[in-house]
Amino acid sequence: MFAVPDNTVALTEKPVLRHPVRIALEFAADRDRWRHLLRYDPDERFSALVEARDDEEIWLMGWLPGQHTDLHDHGHSTGAFTVVSGRLTETVARRGVTEVHALSAGQSRVFGPGYVHQVRNDGPDPAISIHVYRSGGRVMRSYHLDPVTGPVRD
Repeated sequence: MFAVPDNTVALTEKPVLRHPVRIALEFAADRDRWRHLLRYDPDERFSALVEARDDEEIWLMGWLPGQHTDLHDHGHSTGAFTVVSGRLTETVARRGVTEVHALSAGQSRVFGPGYVHQVRNDGPDPAISIHVYRSGGRVMRSYHLDPVTGPVRD
């Protein structure tokens, strides 16, 4: 036990200073916050804005088997995403290298400017993910993959 001086001031926490993975994990665990928004669309991946504050947006995404994004980056945005349920596969494209990450519930990935990737549900079951976007929101710029030079912006 320790004593706290009378003149101690507790500062308000600033969400923007918290790591985006931590925020994604907290939203993933608090299903009551977004359960009413969840839908699955047979034609395209579903997304809904859960919360927007200052310089940050939190999005919910529902993925049916086979649904995917195109190869893209997020402009100047930074952030992270976490798989809530199901499985997602992330393919990261860089010059000369393509990385594939198989993600299951509770696993997260981070991104920033210049991070080109594709996300897809290759599994047999629907998947849910939470995405946190900072400094620019949910921008998606399309790319195609050149086998020699790597990702090329469309």
